[in-house]
Order: sequence, then structure tokens, then C-alpha cells
Amino acid sequence: MENLSFQSVETNGVTLHTAMAGPEDGPLVILLHGFPEFWYGWKHQINALAGQGYRVMAPDQRGYNWSSKPPGAENYTLNDLRDDIAGLIEQSGKEKAFVVGHDWGGAVAWQLAATKPELVEKMIAINIPHPQAMPKVMMRNPLQWIRSSYMLYFQVPKLPEAMMAAEDFSFMKQAMTNTSRKNAFSKEDFEQYGEAWAQPGAMTGMLNWYRALPKGSFRQTPKRKIDVPVRILWGVGDQSLSKQLAKESLNFCVEAELVLIGQATHWVHHEQPVILNRLIMEFLEAEKTETL
Repeated sequence: MENLSFQSVETNGVTLHTAMAGPEDGPLVILLHGFPEFWYGWKHQINALAGQGYRVMAPDQRGYNWSSKPPGAENYTLNDLRDDIAGLIEQSGKEKAFVVGHDWGGAVAWQLAATKPELVEKMIAINIPHPQAMPKVMMRNPLQWIRSSYMLYFQVPKLPEAMMAAEDFSFMKQAMTNTSRKNAFSKEDFEQYGEAWAQPGAMTGMLNWYRALPKGSFRQTPKRKIDVPVRILWGVGDQSLSKQLAKESLNFCVEAELVLIGQATHWVHHEQPVILNRLIMEFLEAEKTETL
């Protein structure tokens, strides 16, 4: 990727290895990856946004790749993860940021918008529901329990790490391949992911996001409606998260819209980058149009 720089940013007691691009005086866009990715998961979005004049920051979130990996699942609740990004925004010198999150990164974006809205200009959630939407849908839809059962396995100590790391992370690569459209991920992509997963402590750090759930992580998100403008983008072929979750999430927002993306799965940012980038920038640019 062109004109990409990296910086280690001290925030909230941890260090976040962060990819940066675009003019320093441009509006700030924070891209938050999910499991099991790292900043590289945004490779189709970083240059596209930077080329439109945005200052882009894509951190490896705590537990991932070259960022800090504090021990103990209790250090991976949504409030901890939110405060990491709040510090990142504050240290950027900007008052606010556009926050875009996929998967777990979207959960952090929801938490930031719900509890520190003064830092968020607008937010985009990609294939991730509002944290309070999950239990509501699970009560009505037993199928979602089945789809989410892998989270229970991740609670087991040590065993998931060993299974996921075996044979050069073949389980991880297969899981991503099986849940995405053909050719969504290249051999080079998996080489990049393999290097990130192989960082000391990364497997446990990544899984600690799930292991914080029994400690009340999702319950930290208030049920009151978010008044930051929200756009939910959803690849309709997601095998783990139903469209019902996306629709339920709208009920937690004052101003929100849902855009369903066809020919896409959970990995929509890899499969339909042109469409996704247009939908992201269209939403961000609307603010400029309104203030002219």
C-alpha cells in the first residue's frame, strides 16, 4: 500500500501499533478491525479513504499483532477497548473522528458512540450488531444461539489456542476460507495473517476478547439510544450473524440506516471493496454537504 506509515501510540496503559495514511490535516477516520484480523484487514479501504483527503488510522487493537497484550481476560472488556481508541483519537490532535468498525471492531465502535459520543462524528458498523441487540435476538431466534456457539468453545483455556495454531494456523485459514466467497483471501493475505497470529501471546490476546464476555463485557453498553449518526453495512451471506441482528440494532439508534450488501458474507470489506468504500465515503461526505 502506498504512503503508509506506522506509529506506536501510547494510550490507556497500552501501546497500539497503528497504520496511518492520508493528509495530517484531513478529517480523521479510525478503522477498527475484528477477529482474527489486524490493521491489514483494511487494505482495500485505507488508500481509498486517504486518497479522498481523510487522515486514516488503523490500529492493531490490544491483543493483536504488534500491539500490547495485557494478561487476563478482565483487561479486554468493551470499556477497556473503548478507552484505547478514545486515547488514540485524543492523541491525534483531533476533537472527533469518523469511526468504522467490522466484527469486534464494530462492537468497540458501538461502545464508543454509546458512551463517549463527543468523540464520534459518525460511526459505521460492518457486520456487527449493537451489543445489546444480541441477547434480544437470541431470546427470539434459537438459530442464533447455534450460530454463536463457537464463542462458548473459546472460553476453554489453552485448548483453542493450540488447535488454532496447529499446522501453521490451518484451522484459522480454513475457517476464513469456508465462511467467505471464493478468492476473498489470497495466499499473500494468509501469509500476512500468519505472521500476525504468530506474534508471542497473540492467540490468547485475541481470544481474551471473547473470554471477557462472561465478565459482563457486552453489558457495559447502555441500552439508551445512540444519538451519533449510524450506518450499518451488512453482507447478507454472513454465516454467524443474522440480518435480524442488524435490524434489531436500529432500535438502539436515534438516527440510523441499514444497507444490505448482496454477493457478500461476513467478510464484505474483502469481497465487495468498491461497493463498501462507496457506501462508507457517501456516508462520511454527507456531513460535508450538509455544512456547506
